[in-house]
Amino acid sequence: MSDRIAAFFAKAQPWQQEFAQLRSLLDECGLEEGFKWGWPCYMQDGANIVLMHGFKEYCALLLFKGALLDDADGLLVQQTENVQSARQIRFTSVAQIQQQSAAIVRYVRAAMAAEKAGLSVQRKSTAQFDMPEEFASRLAEQPELQAAFEALTPGRQRGYLLHFGQAKQSATRVARVERCIPRILEGKGMDD
Repeated sequence: MSDRIAAFFAKAQPWQQEFAQLRSLLDECGLEEGFKWGWPCYMQDGANIVLMHGFKEYCALLLFKGALLDDADGLLVQQTENVQSARQIRFTSVAQIQQQSAAIVRYVRAAMAAEKAGLSVQRKSTAQFDMPEEFASRLAEQPELQAAFEALTPGRQRGYLLHFGQAKQSATRVARVERCIPRILEGKGMDD
């Protein structure tokens, strides 16, 4: 694991200096450093606290339970409307990280305290997600599809519902449903 982390920080990349600065701040917090989903991940007693990751326009710290934190400094960003728990703190320069270093450490320590206290985000149930009518009609027509969909984990069900529902046109929703039916019948999620 440490070889993968060392290679990540040594590799020339757009946010290399910013990642090094963030790493030093996270070191102050006493978290365990690991590597998950292709990015450095920082844990407390095996629980994920924060993930460091980069994008084209910015790099970020992703606080897994960020929705629970007091955002007194106004730094937390919800990536999309469908993200229920995690929140990002975004950066575009080393100077910005240095300027916000005290606040960053406060947010990370607050996330550590929330984890230690056993707090969790109240998530929407799968039933609370919109069921596109194009998919609902296919479920009604095909009992084996209905059974296969219900046998999926809640996360896989939500993944399909979001994928189908994000299409603006009915024809696109129908095409997405048709493409995904074989995967659902095989018990697979969108990314399996």
